[in-house]
Amino acid sequence: MDLRRDVVLGARLAVVRTGGLALALAGDPVLRLLYRPWIDDPAPLQRQLREASQPYASRSGVLVVATAAMCREVVRDRRFLVRPRNGGSLGGAVEGGRDPLLEPVELSFLGMDPPEHTRLRRLVGGWFTPARVSSYEPLVVGLAERLADEAATRGRFDLVADVATPLPAAVIAEILGVPESDAGAFARWGQAVGAGLGGVRSLRALHRLDRAVAELRGLLGGLLERRRLDPADDLLSHLAREDVDTDEAVSLAAFLLLAGFETTSTLLGNAVAAMTDAREPWARLAADPGRAGDAVEESLRFDAPIQFTARTPHETLRLGDRDIAPDTVVMAMLGAAGRDPAVHTDPDVFDLDRPTKGEHLAFSGGIHFCLGAPLARLEARVALAALAERMPTLHREPGAARRRSLLLRSYTTLPVGA
Repeated sequence: MDLRRDVVLGARLAVVRTGGLALALAGDPVLRLLYRPWIDDPAPLQRQLREASQPYASRSGVLVVATAAMCREVVRDRRFLVRPRNGGSLGGAVEGGRDPLLEPVELSFLGMDPPEHTRLRRLVGGWFTPARVSSYEPLVVGLAERLADEAATRGRFDLVADVATPLPAAVIAEILGVPESDAGAFARWGQAVGAGLGGVRSLRALHRLDRAVAELRGLLGGLLERRRLDPADDLLSHLAREDVDTDEAVSLAAFLLLAGFETTSTLLGNAVAAMTDAREPWARLAADPGRAGDAVEESLRFDAPIQFTARTPHETLRLGDRDIAPDTVVMAMLGAAGRDPAVHTDPDVFDLDRPTKGEHLAFSGGIHFCLGAPLARLEARVALAALAERMPTLHREPGAARRRSLLLRSYTTLPVGA
């Protein structure tokens, strides 16, 4: 354990907690989104930011855009990059140009700009094309139907623990080539690292994250070495054959794990919660499970798993009524964009018949459009259809809890009854 590092990071965390809370209590809508009670229902504050119609200058030092038009401009304009000019992180580098509080992102191509981003995305992109993803459908259907059958026999179950997490975790483990004997640990460590993406709020949480990252990298590094000696038809074997060093390959595999199941698990939880809260959408889906694809798209718009993304220009750019200086952090509120009334009529209503189906930014956009979007859509569609077929009267039970996170808006537990 590095005492100096702990002192530096502990001081940072203390400043963030106390200073951020003070500014939130003073009325800053962006910082309020980090704290309860506001974080539990971000829609009113997102509406406030969206109705400003222009970039909002938070006292945290970031500019925030929340309309669909400006969010789309930020994520699609290649002049907005993910790293500042010094190559550090948008979260504020501590040492060596890397922020330990953002390490899972910093070690993936999600935190890279071209040409590194282009090279790594091409390296694994072939495993997530629509055609390749369609070949995974029998695996997804078999897993989803088994999990739904088991859940239905229990009557009352935790949607997150019993369906939403094990399904995508098993699928991405199969794609990567993780043995079934390691799949449980693989999913457990992945969840721990995914929780860190929601924001590290204490040194204890940071140490847990450090252990999870180290154990996950150890597992993946060992598997990668085995694939170099005994390759198979899986993504780890593909990485082992390519001209990529071990650290980079392990980091890439760890990121694919996170992207491959944490966001899909969140999507499933949010979709079931929204439809059972409103009741009528779930009843309609149960009557016609073929509408599961519509339910997925509406859930992505209504309650996006990833609520924001950040970019920065390397030159002065005009955005709305503001000139944006180089290295200014611009936060695009993807969740708020999904409820922009300029695009969607009655945006706070979950509507399976929405004519603007698919017009959202839940998978971001531009060169950072989510690589795993086809897989996430497949898994969520199949799982929702399997649940609706078996449990037409599915309903919420007391005890649901959401992760305290502005970035990843997810449930940690979602009790439901059949």
